Amino acid sequence: MELVDLNRPGEKKKLIWAAVLGVVAFIFLYWTFFGFGGSSRPSRPVAATASPTPQRPGVTQQGPQNGQQQPPDRIEDLSLSLREIVYPGSIPSVAEPRRNIFAYYEPPPPVKAEISTPTPTPTPPPPVLLASVSPSNVYAKTGDFTLEVAGDKFSPDLRVYMDGRELPTKYKGPQQMSASVTASSIANAGLRKIELKSPDGRLYSAPMQFTVAPAPTPNYSYVGILSTVPRVDIAYLQDRANKEIVNAQRGDVIGGRFRVTSISEKEVVVVDTTLKIRHTLAMTEGEKSASNPLTRPTPRVDAEDDEP
Repeated sequence: MELVDLNRPGEKKKLIWAAVLGVVAFIFLYWTFFGFGGSSRPSRPVAATASPTPQRPGVTQQGPQNGQQQPPDRIEDLSLSLREIVYPGSIPSVAEPRRNIFAYYEPPPPVKAEISTPTPTPTPPPPVLLASVSPSNVYAKTGDFTLEVAGDKFSPDLRVYMDGRELPTKYKGPQQMSASVTASSIANAGLRKIELKSPDGRLYSAPMQFTVAPAPTPNYSYVGILSTVPRVDIAYLQDRANKEIVNAQRGDVIGGRFRVTSISEKEVVVVDTTLKIRHTLAMTEGEKSASNPLTRPTPRVDAEDDEP
């Protein structure tokens, strides 16, 4: 071991510092274990206070009473109750429920509110009875006529209406009335509504249908005319049913009911002998047939000056 050379200035300082550090260390150790003067009572370790044990169901805890301390064996029992609980952590196996992966929830159909149909109130019967009319039907384009009305509970206040238009009415009694119908009211064929009403609307009857039928028409076509020297015109009429040609002059009756009244190059006028209805037949070409005189070849007439 190499000895310390005190002749060196640095070695002497190191030696002094080492001695000082040794003394300081000795003082610190002595103060730690023994202290400096005065009697001191050795410190007593403080026992750790156990946390309160949770009370188990059915067990009643009883603490110290009347200031008595808990016995040591009781403390040991409490320490045993604080032992660690080991939970296995395994989940009990449960069978997989049977289910259909294609099944899905379908909401129930909406419930439709029932529409309550109110019970119709019966219509009260009309206060006036309209039983019949005479005539029950007429032909269109005929002249004025009188409509007879039969029924019950008639009064002078009632009026006869045709399609909502008031007709001149005549009261004849509680069961009979009459009205005048003009030709313009039946100019066209169709159905008419006949009813009885009072001007104030208190009295009325159920409506009744009145038929206006189409008037018969001649089944002929005007196809030609022949004029003679004394101005006697002859009309050629073609029957549409059998295509035959009929010759007619003024005053002749064709078809059993139509009288010829006028003949011109444009038209022929006939009148229905029963209904007094006037019909006009305009000039037409008609249908070609062998019996049509207009289609027959006209014979050639030789002039007087033609040489043989």
